[in-house]
Amino acid sequence: MITGVATEPIIIFILLLKTYVYKSFVILYIKTLNTKIYLKNEGVNMSVFENNIKRLENLKEIINITDEQMQILLKPKRELKGNIKINGKEYEAYRIIFNDALGPGKGGIRFHPKVNEDEVKSLAFWMALKNSLVGLPYGGAKGGVSIDPKQLTKKELEDVSRQYMQLFYENFGQNKDIPAPDVNTNSQVMAWMLDEYEKIKKKHEFSMITGKPIELGGCELRAGATGQGGAIVLDNIIKKIGKNPHETTVAIQGFGNVGSYLAKFLYDKGYKIIAISDITGMVYENNGLNIHEILENLKDKTYLNELDLEIKDNNELLYLPVDVLAPSALENQITKENADKVKAKIILEMANGPTTSEADEILNKNNILVIPDILVNSGGVIVSYFEWVQNKLGNFFEMEDLEIKLEKILNKATDNVFNHKLKEKHDLRTVAYALSINRILDAEKLRGNCE
Repeated sequence: MITGVATEPIIIFILLLKTYVYKSFVILYIKTLNTKIYLKNEGVNMSVFENNIKRLENLKEIINITDEQMQILLKPKRELKGNIKINGKEYEAYRIIFNDALGPGKGGIRFHPKVNEDEVKSLAFWMALKNSLVGLPYGGAKGGVSIDPKQLTKKELEDVSRQYMQLFYENFGQNKDIPAPDVNTNSQVMAWMLDEYEKIKKKHEFSMITGKPIELGGCELRAGATGQGGAIVLDNIIKKIGKNPHETTVAIQGFGNVGSYLAKFLYDKGYKIIAISDITGMVYENNGLNIHEILENLKDKTYLNELDLEIKDNNELLYLPVDVLAPSALENQITKENADKVKAKIILEMANGPTTSEADEILNKNNILVIPDILVNSGGVIVSYFEWVQNKLGNFFEMEDLEIKLEKILNKATDNVFNHKLKEKHDLRTVAYALSINRILDAEKLRGNCE
């Protein structure tokens, strides 16, 4: 369907555009006409960022977002791109700051062969919403390199890390943009990046990056913070809806850092984890898996086939009749093509963007409670904030105090979202997005950037 001003130039423009975006959904803002053109065809999923545009469009009337405000929300503050060379091959590298009205950019760096500009832009957008929702003094940022670190030697991985910092060091800084680990990066990668930054700048600045080793100013709580935060959010909501953790079954898609820590924390709280999966397959036990035993026997947390257990097709996990499904891998796992097959009562979005906007509509219709990613996986950035504060102050907090602070911030944010859901009768994602965006827009208004 096409709506807008049907002038001849516009028609020609649309015909040309459709040649390049066959079977896709695109929303274009034509500033000179102040109108929108929608091109929609069936058969292919929207890109990750197009999902964000659609969600904002759905939200526009609910919280009265103006066209001027929409432009601010959808336009990244800074987009950086470069190339990293390893063994004669070039790999694209990105760093994007989406919004910095609330403070400096904050967001991780991932190494993955599927990293692209659309994905990084979407991740930066979600970081802006996430930081706003939980009340952190940060904007949203994200970075990545389109490379498979599993194919690299340790020396090559170090080279990628140092080249990344050489590309973008001018844009990093404790009050400008603070990176952290993400998919396939860890504290060692952060250490290499910190070292390269300090060599270039010729000064120490521990607070310019988080997720570092303890010896370089890291925070003890950081490694498992995202999984721990997800467990705190789920536990809060499970109790609100009158369920007992000991009678709650859970399936976790993705058993890397986030999924494995989520499993550990939920298992310790008494939840029954009946299935976990990674790229090699799914491990299933109807009576519940012994997560501690699995973690002790797993040589590499990302490969379940190293266990002496039966491995099944990992695609089955999304459709198990469990109380809680926790997609903890990558984006776009639940789409309009498979959302009707989901039998879980609750979806705990540990990954960023695992559910498309079209899938949301189906899940809501089927009365499946979706706990959104910008709330669920915010534990990592909250603990990164603790690390940043400690580095800036030169004062370190006790582990017990950090855990209390993490739980307090997450419970406050969860209560806020859940109570607004009951009051406004919207789904949790709509409420979370509305609260996040309102805080960002309030900051933009106070700065004089919009009405």
